[in-house]
Amino acid sequence: MKKKVYTFGEGSKKMRSLLGGKGANLSEMTNLGLPVPPGFIISTEACNEYYQAGKVLPEDLKNEIFSQLKKLEKGTEKSFGGGMPNLLLSVRSGAAVSMPGMMDTILNLGLNDITVLQLARHTSPFFAFDCYRRLIQMFGNVVFEVPQSHFEAEWRRTTKGDTIPGRELSIQALTALIDSYKKVIKSFSGEEFPQDPLAQLFGAIEAVFQSWQNERAKVYRQLKNISEDLGTAVTIQSMVFGNLGDNSGTGVCFTRNPSNGKKELFGEFLMSAQGEDVVAGTHTPLPISEMKAIMPEVYTKLTNTCDILERHYRDMQDIEFTVENGQLFLLQTRAGKRTGQASIKMVIDMVDEELITKEQALLNLDETQMNQLLHPSFDGAALKREIAIATGLAACPGVAVGKVLFDPQKAVEAVNRGHRVILARMETSPDDINGVMVAEGVLTARGGMTSHAAVVARGLGKCCITGCEDMEIDDKENTMTINGRKIVEGDYLSLEGSTGKVYKGLIPTVSSNITQEFKTILDWADKYSRLKVLANAETPEDTKKAVQFGAKGIGLCRTEHMFFQEGRINTVRRMILAEDEKERSEAIERLYEFQFDDFKELFFITGDYPVNIRLLDPPLHEFLPNSKSEILSLAEDIGLTFEGIKKTLDDLRDTNPMLGHRGCRLGITIPKLYKMQVRAIVSAALEVKRLKGNTPRPEIMIPLVSLESELRLLRLMIIEIINDLDPVGELGDIPIGTMVEVPRACIISDRIALYADYFSYGTNDLTQMTYGFSRDDSDKFLRKYHEEKILDVDPFQTLDERGVGHLVELSKKLGRKVNGNLKLGLCGEHGGDPKSIEYSHKIGLDYVSCSPFRVPVARIAAAKAAVKSSPVIDQLGVNVNDEM
Repeated sequence: MKKKVYTFGEGSKKMRSLLGGKGANLSEMTNLGLPVPPGFIISTEACNEYYQAGKVLPEDLKNEIFSQLKKLEKGTEKSFGGGMPNLLLSVRSGAAVSMPGMMDTILNLGLNDITVLQLARHTSPFFAFDCYRRLIQMFGNVVFEVPQSHFEAEWRRTTKGDTIPGRELSIQALTALIDSYKKVIKSFSGEEFPQDPLAQLFGAIEAVFQSWQNERAKVYRQLKNISEDLGTAVTIQSMVFGNLGDNSGTGVCFTRNPSNGKKELFGEFLMSAQGEDVVAGTHTPLPISEMKAIMPEVYTKLTNTCDILERHYRDMQDIEFTVENGQLFLLQTRAGKRTGQASIKMVIDMVDEELITKEQALLNLDETQMNQLLHPSFDGAALKREIAIATGLAACPGVAVGKVLFDPQKAVEAVNRGHRVILARMETSPDDINGVMVAEGVLTARGGMTSHAAVVARGLGKCCITGCEDMEIDDKENTMTINGRKIVEGDYLSLEGSTGKVYKGLIPTVSSNITQEFKTILDWADKYSRLKVLANAETPEDTKKAVQFGAKGIGLCRTEHMFFQEGRINTVRRMILAEDEKERSEAIERLYEFQFDDFKELFFITGDYPVNIRLLDPPLHEFLPNSKSEILSLAEDIGLTFEGIKKTLDDLRDTNPMLGHRGCRLGITIPKLYKMQVRAIVSAALEVKRLKGNTPRPEIMIPLVSLESELRLLRLMIIEIINDLDPVGELGDIPIGTMVEVPRACIISDRIALYADYFSYGTNDLTQMTYGFSRDDSDKFLRKYHEEKILDVDPFQTLDERGVGHLVELSKKLGRKVNGNLKLGLCGEHGGDPKSIEYSHKIGLDYVSCSPFRVPVARIAAAKAAVKSSPVIDQLGVNVNDEM
């Protein structure tokens, strides 16, 4: 029988895929000799077997759990389910990849109507009954799926509106609350709260397994691109109690500041409380620095432990701890969620401290977070005119502007309608993940810097302000009051996450620039990268931004975007609707003037970098209006009849535009179009060379080739124009290539490569044609595909390695076989996706091209791919699969 349950002493940090991140790190801390309450872990494999068996716990697993429970009783000298001292358990989820707050936890498990009396006699009645109340509430919510609001209603009724647990409650009030909670469970589920501790344990284990498939976990996995197949481990640990008395407490701390990266102990704690009180946001805790005065010896031990763990893991750690009667216990450590700004400062400091190498620094970065550093900030002049209406805790920096909404589902609906939203809550819960995910920023009345809202927002790069105690939300009236000022749902708020300030109304924002520290990281990245990172750009603004962000050229200039610019679209339409060849030629010559100016400006900006220009690609009907009013207006502007334009539009419209009269087919049927563009490219490059002195590097790309004869014909036409305009070769050889975006082109790449200097893989269209999915319509079924596990990830976001990737690899192999100097790059949306970039590195492409704002992320992703594949990785002792 395969082992499914492991003690902490049997595990290590290298076993996270089997034991989950929580279990693996508890095992590692145990092996380091740190004070970890003993326990055991049910593996992720057992979780997957549970689902395969139809959500039934196998008897052999139950027997193994029971055996480990007996060993735990013996090791702790405590008794589970009867006898003294009581052994109570925590049951927690623990996936291989951290998903904070997305799955379930149950504390104080093992209490019932009898053991609570035993515990009360040996500790204190308040402590015992408070623990029992907590267990019933958590068990009811997690196992019986009773909404928290049902328990909160009973709490308000019993405590007369006081929503914060406290010692002022009498034992009578606590026992009344316990009875009412049991009735809530019975009323909602039809079942009694179980008195058998083993039934509690097995019910909790099943609930944690099932939480792997709860809605918030699914949403988070889709957002973070986490595989559905990993499963969750279950960590079962002997309880230690932060609510045992005045010399007890609980908290969360980070070894460095997760907001700004400073080397300082950062966190919060509560005296006489349990861990959920801190992270749930129902309390506003004390800063960890105040612990030094309250429990100086414990504080010293905690700081020493933080130093040990950070040096051991060589990364900033997020640590959960409990103090029971003055003794420190560690309940979890993991790589802490941090902002992009903090992440960069941390790794630079750690390199300076010789704690990590530059290679490790790059691996420690979550490259997707780097986008935070490019987020806008408030306009300084406008901000000076504003007065903050409230100030909370600066939980996650950045700024956010939007309509305030108080319900997560309403936030989702508003964003779907095109609005920007601020989600305001008294406190957030994990069930709010949908709203948090779409909101520009999050504002809460309660909760500290380590509450659920803060941790999740930090991981998502969302501006977040917590603990704004001057606000009160009235859910019934859909209003909020801040310092006496009434805010109605839909009013605009502006949040400044770096200061915690809340403003009424809309404050203008300005673009941010790359900081010096960010430049340092990007310089390190370029040192290790093999892949070049280029940009998709055609406007001067985007091109300048691409160069500013470190792109090594333009990998895709889509000329059709230039045609849509105001002032020239009607010229394009005149060319399409021309009634004779003379009229068409005049319109094309006018377009030549526009294109010449366009390319001239691009070459001025890009200097010595390559500029890969794709000749016209979309079908011509896309340039014509569709509505009756627009057609009438165009007819009046260019002197044609409505009927004439409508007939041309109908004639041009393809049954399937994706497979229609577009790409290289336009160049073959209307050669004047492509000839005009090539003339403009070469003439503009020669003009810039004369004016500026440097030699521009244009590259000419022919789209949608599926036959080698298409490329041969168009290549000969282009070469003839180049030779006519540049007979002495001032520009050198101008590469002529093709965008490989049709499966047939991949399969016959050895024939196409005979006429190409480079292949640019247009993986947007290649994905569409390989799957038979339309990018514009796939949202109608992809969500269901995720739910049914038909697809793990959206193939338009991350390259499908097995299908589309296989075609790219085949194309590369065939193309290079006949042309060893064939340059290869990826220029679809996948060019900015870290996983797709890693794949591009692995298969030996030369470059990726992405939108300008994704260039910094792509540069870091390219470097990480190189470091991961380097032999030096083995010497670093880094687990490249570890999650941030």
